[in-house]
Amino acid sequence: MEVDENNNSIGSIDGSVEDITEAEKCCSKTKRLIADQGSGRCMSTQAMQSLYDLRQNNLLCDAVIRLEDGGVFPIHRAILSACSTYFRTLFTTTLHSKEKTDFLLPNVSSKIMNLLLEYAYLRTLEIRQDNVCQLLQSADYLNIPGVLELCCDYLRLNLTPENCIGIMLFAREYFCRNLEIDARRYILRNFVQVSQRSNEILILPIAELTVLIGEDEVNVKNEETVWELVLRWVNHEAEGRKGHIVELMRNIRLGLLDTQFFLENVKDHPYVAGNEACRPIIIETLKFLYDLEMITQKDGEMPTPEIARPRVPHEILFAIGGWSGSEATDLIETYDTRADRWVKVSHVDPSGPRAYHGTAVVGYNIYVIGGFNGMDFFNSCRCFNAVTKIWREVAPMNARRSYVSVAVLNDIIYAMGGFDGYHRQNTAERYDYRRNQWSLIAPMNVQRSDASATALNGKIYITGGFNGRECISSVEVYDPHTNQWTMITPMRSRRSGVSCIAYHGCVYAIGGFNGVSRMCCGEKYRPSTNSWTRIPDMYNPRSNFAIEIIDDMIFAIGGFNGVTTTYHVECYDEKTNEWYEATDMNKYRSAVSACVITTLPNVYDYIHKDRERLMRQKQLFALEVQQMQQQQQHQQQPSQVNNRNTHQLVVLSNQQQYYHQRQRQSRQ
Repeated sequence: MEVDENNNSIGSIDGSVEDITEAEKCCSKTKRLIADQGSGRCMSTQAMQSLYDLRQNNLLCDAVIRLEDGGVFPIHRAILSACSTYFRTLFTTTLHSKEKTDFLLPNVSSKIMNLLLEYAYLRTLEIRQDNVCQLLQSADYLNIPGVLELCCDYLRLNLTPENCIGIMLFAREYFCRNLEIDARRYILRNFVQVSQRSNEILILPIAELTVLIGEDEVNVKNEETVWELVLRWVNHEAEGRKGHIVELMRNIRLGLLDTQFFLENVKDHPYVAGNEACRPIIIETLKFLYDLEMITQKDGEMPTPEIARPRVPHEILFAIGGWSGSEATDLIETYDTRADRWVKVSHVDPSGPRAYHGTAVVGYNIYVIGGFNGMDFFNSCRCFNAVTKIWREVAPMNARRSYVSVAVLNDIIYAMGGFDGYHRQNTAERYDYRRNQWSLIAPMNVQRSDASATALNGKIYITGGFNGRECISSVEVYDPHTNQWTMITPMRSRRSGVSCIAYHGCVYAIGGFNGVSRMCCGEKYRPSTNSWTRIPDMYNPRSNFAIEIIDDMIFAIGGFNGVTTTYHVECYDEKTNEWYEATDMNKYRSAVSACVITTLPNVYDYIHKDRERLMRQKQLFALEVQQMQQQQQHQQQPSQVNNRNTHQLVVLSNQQQYYHQRQRQSRQ
């Protein structure tokens, strides 16, 4: 057994895995774990080992535990009493006429008892996928909270789409409330994979399934996933379950389905068409879809029905700071992908605005790095905790850096290049939040400001930029293990003010300024071939814009189009290889930076609040668009129809499609 510098025992990994039963397929690793010793005094490893050796040699033992399978274990009653109130009560009860030293313990196997005794004496526990369920059951029966906690931690760390339903039900059976909550969160967060890959979900009772799919926190981009799960569950025992289709449909947001999909796959499905009880739901959905098309002709406020209320996103995109008009701004907006709305955040940085900065996320902390406020070039770094909503100053960089490139790799933040007010830089540094310290790394081969960086496959890539004389197309990659920068194949175009991001195994470099004009073109780099290939153009040329991945799409946010700053947002989906328009930000901004935080515990603080009034807002916007079009018709000939892509954006519901169609028309 290994020990640390304080002579405390530590865990080790054991790779052996025995054959397991179906009931025990709840995790995938083998670990030897040690209980938390706490901050107070603890017994040394040597003393613990000595007591364990005494027990194994039956020395100074004062009781014997016998098991139903024939196992006999000499023990020290004081040791077992220290970790289990069950044993303390068993050994200290006054019900016996004379002191008892021989105890029969039912419902525990010798194999498990050996592990429990090892924990009682040494505070180590070998947990494997084939024993974790039995260990937890025995720990619950014998009231050993330390083992119970270790088993719950093991199950929590080994949640998968295939086993999460079983773990949730198992935790509920043994009143492991925190594990049950965490397993349920995992199910909701990974709903798409669970719905497609879990066989356990097929045996859920109807009451459990209806509650599950009715949760606002179900993480789906569109409701087709929920409908397909319902069909999968019904088909598992079609004759006995098809009568439940009505209960299940009431918990699907049918109004968020694509109209064509609803008509062809839901309304006319045999389970639905052959069930008279489904008619009211079908009529309600058809009425809503009709009202959506006739939204401008509706009088009074049009409420958002339950069947069309957006679910809650599990990812929140933050757009922070930037340049708006003639000055820097401290504005923060978050993007609610499910409601397709930008939300202003009131907790701005009290130290003031900044633009041409970088942002990075570690946990729930957003780090705002370097930048420029119109007067000063910053080396300072600010940190915003999205849970506590508190801003604080962290260690400054070694150099002032505006137009800085920032990336995160293994929770280490890298800041590269930039402009200090005098020189474009080739220096780079990294920040370790654990030590609150910046340290210099190897300099880049090229001076570059206004470049863009991203992390992929354990390395940092930096693309393009401006070297003080010209926009550049060069690209280099940093290996943190060798502390070395290497030049790789340059981009097809010169790009300053470019935005790059890692997406589906490639580095995407999009937009920027080539020395002549702002660009809407983009390209991607595949490391395996060391080559760049073009991707479809954006609708809007832009440089100095924010870029992020959310809902498995690349979002391009704001920027400068060569004439003015913009608030336009669009996104790229590799599956269709197309760009789509999304809802505009609330304010024109370039030199803005964006980042994404997942699984925020207080996500409701950053999403659109009036979800039940979304239809009213769309109604007012559509009326406004209609009035603008009528005015245009009186003043001039209708402009030529814009040929932009009108294909449905994956994250948008039917009413959101309508909203964007009207929005595009208003800009013509």
